[in-house]
Amino acid sequence: MADFIQTTNTKSAVRDLSIPIANITAFDALVQDIIDTNPFGCTAYVEQGVAIDPVVRAKEAYDAKIVYENLEADTIGDISVNVASVAAFGTVATHVMGDDDLALAIGGTQSRNTAKDTFSCKLKCHDANSETYYVTLSRDKVRISSYADDAIRTAVEAWADGKPELG
Repeated sequence: MADFIQTTNTKSAVRDLSIPIANITAFDALVQDIIDTNPFGCTAYVEQGVAIDPVVRAKEAYDAKIVYENLEADTIGDISVNVASVAAFGTVATHVMGDDDLALAIGGTQSRNTAKDTFSCKLKCHDANSETYYVTLSRDKVRISSYADDAIRTAVEAWADGKPELG
């Protein structure tokens, strides 16, 4: 049998945030700013005949937390709603919060636990050197993955250093 031969050497790096990103609005603004301003110097490219922007949203996950409390303020239930877009996040959270039949079935009063909400957006980036890599932002970290050229990590790190919310 033939041996496997390494063809690439990809890396990943992570920055844990000392303070989580405050809320979904701040998170989405940060992601959209990367797409709009292209701070990593990414380039557009063509893949299978389709023009692709330099930075695109590749995968998203947003999780809203709703808790239910009884009259003694004890938590008696909770719901986690996971959706794939920021727009759905707000709509679904509002819908669940307004569902009094659900609250009655659970036996408590619903309230949002925004401190426990989670957000994640994986951005697909195309470097000027033709390398494709990913920058994944979550509420409490930024991860760079599938890169080989250390200049990519340096560019993302320089950008993150300039963002107080990513300290």
